[in-house]
Amino acid sequence: MSTRTIFVSPVSALALAALFVLTGCSRQKEKLSGQAAETATELRYGFTTEPVTLDPLHPSNTADGRSILFNVFEGLIKPDTEGRLQPCIAESWSIEQDGLVYNFRLRKGVRFHDGSLLNPADVQFTLETAVAAGFAGFTDIEKVETTEDTVTVTLKNPDPEFLPYITIGVVKADNPDREKNAIGTGPYYIESYTVQQSLVLRKFDGYWQGLSPEGGRPRLDKVTIVFLADSDALFLGLQGESIDGASITGSLTRQLDPRRFDIVPGYSASVQVFALNNEVPPLDDIRVRQAINYAVDIQEIIDAAFFGQGKPSGSPLIPGLAAYYEASLADPYPLDLERARSLLAEAGYGEGRQKLSLEITVPSNYVMHIDTAQVIVAQLEKIGINAVIKLVDWATWLSDVYRNREYQSTIISLDANNVSPRSFLSRYRSDSGSNFINFRSADFDRVYNAALSETDEAERIGLFREAQRIISANAASVYIQDIFYFKAFRGGTYGGVLNYPLYVIDFASMYGIPK
Repeated sequence: MSTRTIFVSPVSALALAALFVLTGCSRQKEKLSGQAAETATELRYGFTTEPVTLDPLHPSNTADGRSILFNVFEGLIKPDTEGRLQPCIAESWSIEQDGLVYNFRLRKGVRFHDGSLLNPADVQFTLETAVAAGFAGFTDIEKVETTEDTVTVTLKNPDPEFLPYITIGVVKADNPDREKNAIGTGPYYIESYTVQQSLVLRKFDGYWQGLSPEGGRPRLDKVTIVFLADSDALFLGLQGESIDGASITGSLTRQLDPRRFDIVPGYSASVQVFALNNEVPPLDDIRVRQAINYAVDIQEIIDAAFFGQGKPSGSPLIPGLAAYYEASLADPYPLDLERARSLLAEAGYGEGRQKLSLEITVPSNYVMHIDTAQVIVAQLEKIGINAVIKLVDWATWLSDVYRNREYQSTIISLDANNVSPRSFLSRYRSDSGSNFINFRSADFDRVYNAALSETDEAERIGLFREAQRIISANAASVYIQDIFYFKAFRGGTYGGVLNYPLYVIDFASMYGIPK
């Protein structure tokens, strides 16, 4: 097994990052004057993981898979780049009976990719399927009713966090094979998909927004998603121009020549976590988990593995959800090696005692997580923990770590399906199917459940913040950062790159810049 860590001076990293940003932005600004003469172009974009399914109603998918499907399916509403909810398939909505009833008026003329008109029955089928699948946010739906142009959703109990979940992609009710035959209403349809090679998105000429008076979306005729083995392969693809763009992080960014590439910065809207399996010895001992938290220097990880770019989180919620984020958790376990050693000694480990060993399982397709693991191994060695890295492919990680929970620790990024604190925190409930770290806390369950039914906004915010503090006090895992990453494109070739408070890429906003 060959791995590497590149250490970068924080000062030089910041300076070079500034050069990347200024070069990329200035080049795009120069070209915008010719925007009226823009011509439709194609884009080849690299990803390191494939969709588990093409069905937005399947409860399991990769973050990259959801990012791709963002361009294929749309919900009744959708978030904008600031996280605000905007009309989409529904042109308007109203809330009645103290939050129990939601009325959505559907936009006229919305078509599926097969040319058929969307109707209320499709929306009803979508929502009822999500309920049956146990999607978070849908379990309180009592019934879905329709009229000629309206869908009415009645809840069992008021849910102030319900609207963000209505961004779920609406599917065609009579599509018999949603997992392989994706029929949405989005700006692009899937023209072809060759597993482990590529997925081709083609502009949908019947897209409702493109036919609106404003028009203009989408502007790229074709987007080819190229699936590559790992982040190093993305980098080589960019350098060799076999792909036109990709999302990259950390040490790879500094190796790109800013004279050849436009590099657009942004946060991933996901939490990078050093996840600790709370039910596996020795991590079932809170003192061991606390010791690990005190030994991990998050800023050193950011400096060494992420080019000095990142924002420590300390919480399972991204700092970008500022209203809900518990800011006191930015550094809940400040670096304290003596305290860490003392806690290990209390747990029966350390000098003159049994030495603690720890296996860190890392998906091999993510160089950023491998680099993070390298730094953590060195940090844990300082308190007498012998940590080793176990590299596995993505399919194995999903099977062994996420589904079967057969691991000690891992490093991964956890994103959200929508702009709601529930989307980040729901996995920590004791009975959650996605609680792969096996966190169990009756206090958390009580506070989290209370937040879901609290209609007073200030009280609800307070409860979500308390829930984060409970997770931190139990040292459930080590919450590193909202990863700062870059979208890199061939220089002077593409404009209109947007960043969202979700892990998505909006191809419909992009355009080709004439040479």
